[in-house]
Amino acid sequence: MIEVLNNIFLWYGITITLSYILLALVSARALNHYIRKNRFVSHEALLSSPNAPSVSLIAPAYNEEKNIVENIRSLLSIHYNNFEVIIVNDGSKDNTLQTMIDAYDLQKVNFAIHQELPGKPIRGIYKATNPAYKKLTVIDKVNGGKADALNAGINISSYDLITCIDVDCIIEQDGILRMVKPFVEETVKVIASGGVIRIANSCEIEDGKLIKAHVPDNMVARFQVIEYFRAFLMGRMGWGKLNGLLLISGAMGMFDRRIAIASGGYNHNTVGEDMELVVRMRRYMSEKKVKCKVTYIPDPLCWTEAPSDYKILSRQRNRWMRGTMETLWIHRKLAFNPRYGLLGLISYPYWMLFEWLAPVVEFLGLCYFAFLVVTGYDNWYMFMLLFLVVYSFAMFMSFLALLFEELTYHQYTSKKDTLKLMLTIVLEPIIFHPRSTWWGLKGNIDKIKGKNTWGEMTRAGLTKTEKKSA
Repeated sequence: MIEVLNNIFLWYGITITLSYILLALVSARALNHYIRKNRFVSHEALLSSPNAPSVSLIAPAYNEEKNIVENIRSLLSIHYNNFEVIIVNDGSKDNTLQTMIDAYDLQKVNFAIHQELPGKPIRGIYKATNPAYKKLTVIDKVNGGKADALNAGINISSYDLITCIDVDCIIEQDGILRMVKPFVEETVKVIASGGVIRIANSCEIEDGKLIKAHVPDNMVARFQVIEYFRAFLMGRMGWGKLNGLLLISGAMGMFDRRIAIASGGYNHNTVGEDMELVVRMRRYMSEKKVKCKVTYIPDPLCWTEAPSDYKILSRQRNRWMRGTMETLWIHRKLAFNPRYGLLGLISYPYWMLFEWLAPVVEFLGLCYFAFLVVTGYDNWYMFMLLFLVVYSFAMFMSFLALLFEELTYHQYTSKKDTLKLMLTIVLEPIIFHPRSTWWGLKGNIDKIKGKNTWGEMTRAGLTKTEKKSA
């Protein structure tokens, strides 16, 4: 029995390690191809192109009075020709609505709503009396959660593409230009597109724009910078190249409005609505026997405030795990199903084995080793050897992700920032990873118990970010 269990854990470890290496290689090739292809491309050509699709930016807001004015200013200042900004006040309990009314000269208007997606009642639609803010629409509605708020925004929108974002994000001014490109260039139908999300903590921000990027002073946020490098530059970049992407970050994603509505919009019954929508849209197109792509671009598209303490971060990661479990369960028909091609045979099994079950397997492995110690079957030499191998591999992958960043977009230009990130990489497997594993395990337990809430996500506010000297 011990030999069987040893082999199970060994081959699981070998398989997940090889998958990470393969994804890193695919990502490296995709990054190189993308940068070479776009080195001399002028994205601004889309501004005057008659073929450029129209875009609706939809941002739910719940208790966001600290950041709301700055964030709307950021959305209104993006470089794009044909777009609108829709802010959905999802029954905020603070002064979010009145803050927007005062800052942007909003007035309640009569508005005919074609409700293609179900949702909570809308209390009012507001438009700006000041022509400078004519692209802005604010929806005030009864609280129904993020998915419900996004569906309300989709119902109000009327443009070709919808970009669903977190209202606290600071969007790069050419972010929409870059994200739209796959919808225009690809020969296969593109139903969704995503890109790199960066951490805004400790960065210099003025008038809703990022002035200079800095590595977060807070260690908890800094761990997430490394984590995001791996996830976006080495994970999703690879899956995008393989056309097996199952997730576009809820912080910012672009979707074909018609397909999103046809597949049912955002699911109210999951806390992982971003992943669930992407999987459902892909499944919808597959069942209609229409070839499609979910694309991913490595450009830094927006900056978001990351949780800066473990308590709030644990709630976020708990929710992410529960959302993953819900999506996998809802779409369990995909599992190892050749009818869905790569989606059913590779993407879904990978997510099930290495995203959902990874913290469970890791915990069981520790329990198994404790059992061996108690029963006298332990081998401390092998344990320390395996620990060093795993620790070294974890650092190697993080340093590789940092190298990808330095060779491509190099957002952190200070040598001091680079040294901070290198030190963070050394500490992360020991300090941060065990917590992350526990949060994932706790998410599994809470889901089994029936927990279905988001959890309070308190923000410090990006407007309080202090400037640093270069």
